[in-house]
Amino acid sequence: MPLDPFFRERLRVHRRYLFDQAVSRIRDRLRGLRRTRDAAPSASPSPAARPSRRSTPGAPASPSLASAMRPRGRHLSPRERHRRAARRWDAEELATVGRPGPEMETEEHSIPVAGYPDVRVRVYRPASAPHPAPACLVLAGGAFRIGGIDFPTVDAAARRRADRSGAVLVAVDYALAPEARYPAAVEQAYAAWVWLHAEAAGLGIDPDRLGIAGTSAGGNIAAAVTLANRDRDALPVQLQILEVPVTDLTGRRIDLRATWALGIPAFLALRELRSVAQTYLGDRRRAREPLASPLRASSHAGLPPAIILTAEYDPLRGDGAAYGTALRAAGVKASVSRYLGVTHDTPIFVGALEASRRWEDEVVSGLRRL
Repeated sequence: MPLDPFFRERLRVHRRYLFDQAVSRIRDRLRGLRRTRDAAPSASPSPAARPSRRSTPGAPASPSLASAMRPRGRHLSPRERHRRAARRWDAEELATVGRPGPEMETEEHSIPVAGYPDVRVRVYRPASAPHPAPACLVLAGGAFRIGGIDFPTVDAAARRRADRSGAVLVAVDYALAPEARYPAAVEQAYAAWVWLHAEAAGLGIDPDRLGIAGTSAGGNIAAAVTLANRDRDALPVQLQILEVPVTDLTGRRIDLRATWALGIPAFLALRELRSVAQTYLGDRRRAREPLASPLRASSHAGLPPAIILTAEYDPLRGDGAAYGTALRAAGVKASVSRYLGVTHDTPIFVGALEASRRWEDEVVSGLRRL
């Protein structure tokens, strides 16, 4: 069906973003070529041509002094500036098209992860939660590069969904790429999963009523955790909820018909998606590994039942559909819903879009099954 009118202006902004990203990469390459050319060996300047070491009035006497005279404060990298801008944008989204979550009891824990950085989790406990309560490990999206449990829409969604379902939600603040590449996020999420089972009694949680959920990149990690759980500890898991998941980082399932329908050139969409995979994996050959691309696991037998939600105007819609097919072929109960007329980031817009509210209803219904 046609794209919902709600997305028209957003689509224009997204197209501009993709074009700007492409232009920025071209400029970076040209700068790199210039630096390479300028750094090429050349004849040493004659003594007369060498710069004088004497200071000029009004100018710093030396590079070290010049550095000392600069304002103090750490210089932010382009990636850090991008993440700050993304968080500001996320706050604006919550204020304009989202819906805040209710106040509720929360607590945070730091979990050690063998061979990787410790991971922080936030436990959302609604007043309606029974004792012991069902619980769900939650992994937010962000293309493996931005996001986290402190992003306003992520925190608000956890609060709303916990409040409406009566389930305790445990949000995982996994490390971001490229500072921490695959499989760091998977191992952190798995450590949080093991911790949730081990600490269930102290948390007032029923270890036999636990699920795993994830959105986009978080859906990839959530699916990977179910594979690791099956092959390592086989801890009880009742359900997995995957929202617009990426399940094959080789890019074999990218559906460019979705971007074509939005008027986004295929090469721009492919470049962005490949950039995400490259940043997360480092070596894209690792995309063939099951914990990077859960769809490519040799077997999907023994995995938990799945609720998978996809969007019509999302190039990742084929990933979710293919994963549901693979689960069913392995004898796993799985439903796949495709929401028409909407895009990849639909779960955010519960304050402005009926389809987003229906989407959240389906997620809450799944959580209540726990």
